[in-house]
Amino acid sequence: MTLEVLPELGASVLNLRAASGRPVLRPVAVEDVQTSSQCASFVLLPYSNRIRDARFTFEGQAVQLQPNTRDGLAQHGDVRNRPWTVLRASDSHLICTFDSRDFADMNWPWAFTAQVEYRLHGLHLDTTVTLTNADLRDMPAGMGLHPYFERLQDGTDPTLTFDAPLTYDTDGRSLALGGAREVRPQEDYRTPTRTGTRQIDRTFTAWDGIVRLDWSAEGRPARAVVQTADNVYSHLVVFTAPDGSLALEPVSHATDAFNLAAQGVAGVDLRVLTPGQSLAGTARITLEGQW
Repeated sequence: MTLEVLPELGASVLNLRAASGRPVLRPVAVEDVQTSSQCASFVLLPYSNRIRDARFTFEGQAVQLQPNTRDGLAQHGDVRNRPWTVLRASDSHLICTFDSRDFADMNWPWAFTAQVEYRLHGLHLDTTVTLTNADLRDMPAGMGLHPYFERLQDGTDPTLTFDAPLTYDTDGRSLALGGAREVRPQEDYRTPTRTGTRQIDRTFTAWDGIVRLDWSAEGRPARAVVQTADNVYSHLVVFTAPDGSLALEPVSHATDAFNLAAQGVAGVDLRVLTPGQSLAGTARITLEGQW
């Protein structure tokens, strides 16, 4: 595969393609990119997804962030549009680092450092993210990846398969209303299901760490992409993007886990890092069949 990364914009992925040139993630032209939202994938740190009204309570203290969405939420952390430092680069290996203390306007009251490592080998791309509490206080934390997969291949819609028996009810801002519940039949992707015209924006949990897109069918070449993730990524966000791509996001906690945890909701997987403690995990994209 070939991988293009923009260290100056969150160490975000610009393109991921098979050796044939076929896009694995949605194809992006660099001249069209102004923020990481236009990229093929970006890193979510020091939390993933949304925080209700950009505020929460931690250890009895109110924390107010700056909203960064039109509907008043804090979303997707605060590293994805900032410059990262290239620590190592070769034809198959890239390491970028980040230190929140280098930015006076950081939208997070705790100091932290981060590293993202991209490694290409054969038919695999491994992405390893590490988040470290660089503060003198305990820090609530989470992380995730936001890859947009190219959904149609030669005009063919793939089947989507993953094992995650639990999901969350949400409000109009895609914020979880409480703890997870059992999936309903139309939300259950343990049997291969074509996305078709479905509009999906849903967080699943109790995920086994495997998600598969498969374009194989009678009369067509076998072709699939599989994303696997370490256990730290206990949740999977599935989002049918307006441009037709499909976001399959391994994340470490529920949407708005900070407020849910403060309310005593179980199973949202919010982490608390002590000073110097790290959270780390690897996700792998693997190509199968004819690419």
